[in-house]
Amino acid sequence: MSYEFWKLIHLSGMVLLVGNVTVTAIWKLYADRTRDPRIIGFAQRLVTITDWFFTFWGIVLLVVGGFAAAWMAGMDPLRDDWLVWSEVQFVIAGMIWLFLLVPIQVRQARMARGFADGGAIPDVYFRLGRRWIVWGLVATVPLVGAMWSMIAKS
Repeated sequence: MSYEFWKLIHLSGMVLLVGNVTVTAIWKLYADRTRDPRIIGFAQRLVTITDWFFTFWGIVLLVVGGFAAAWMAGMDPLRDDWLVWSEVQFVIAGMIWLFLLVPIQVRQARMARGFADGGAIPDVYFRLGRRWIVWGLVATVPLVGAMWSMIAKS
């Protein structure tokens, strides 16, 4: 398979990852603002579903395509500075996602199952939602930095 094929896989993964992160945050924020338990419960369920379908597979495509494209082009993804810097930023974003965002999502999903049929929404749900948005924005910064490193090849 050619460099162009692997680059397409890599870029497709980036589109899935960044696109889902951005869109999910927007519609979850708007769903939470309604304070309607049914809408919020549905939106929270979709956060989990879209993370598995788009974020997870976006990460897989991004990593596999990126490393394969680099090797096909004769680069060393573990030594070329601009590639390493991009990988470090990607890992930082991943650590924030894995250790901060996912646990918040799991807690919110469990709560949402309890109120999705019209029950009362606990205040802690909204506190966690604010944390999720803030840390999601923080995690997006290194993703954008990694994209810039790839584009600029600094």
